[in-house]
Amino acid sequence: MLDIDPTAKISPLADIEPSARGTLMRIGARTMVDAFVKIKPAGGMGELVIGEDCAINSGTVIYTGNGVKLGDGVLIAANCTLAPTNHAFGDRSRRIRDQGFLPSKGGIVIGDDVWLGANVVVLDGADIGTGCVVAAGAVVRGKLEPYSIYAGVPAQRVGARGE
Repeated sequence: MLDIDPTAKISPLADIEPSARGTLMRIGARTMVDAFVKIKPAGGMGELVIGEDCAINSGTVIYTGNGVKLGDGVLIAANCTLAPTNHAFGDRSRRIRDQGFLPSKGGIVIGDDVWLGANVVVLDGADIGTGCVVAAGAVVRGKLEPYSIYAGVPAQRVGARGE
């Protein structure tokens, strides 16, 4: 089910795939989804809820997987990936493609007023606190403390906003 606030701006070049299972995909007021953003319901039964006043820039891919929740005022730079899924791969006798997915690590939760720099990858189980800044190219897979600045692979705290 697709629920887009009438004040949201969705580029005609964005690709939001409908869910075959009826997964909720909600986009809040005044949120902008740029050209070449891909939203794909795959890898789980989680909902996608994007808050108000968010901006999702070109080339970003969001899988619904085990669920994605973005707070208000979240800014996502170009070419980010939000992947709340965990592919199974342990059985050597079967192709990875045939093994499906492992249990959820809790989806992805991103608080209000967060900035993700270009090419950030956010994985299942990530919990990005309110006010965080995540540097370009970082990989997030755990809990990030509010109003902190993170960089690297995996993302490590390198400072705080206002210091």
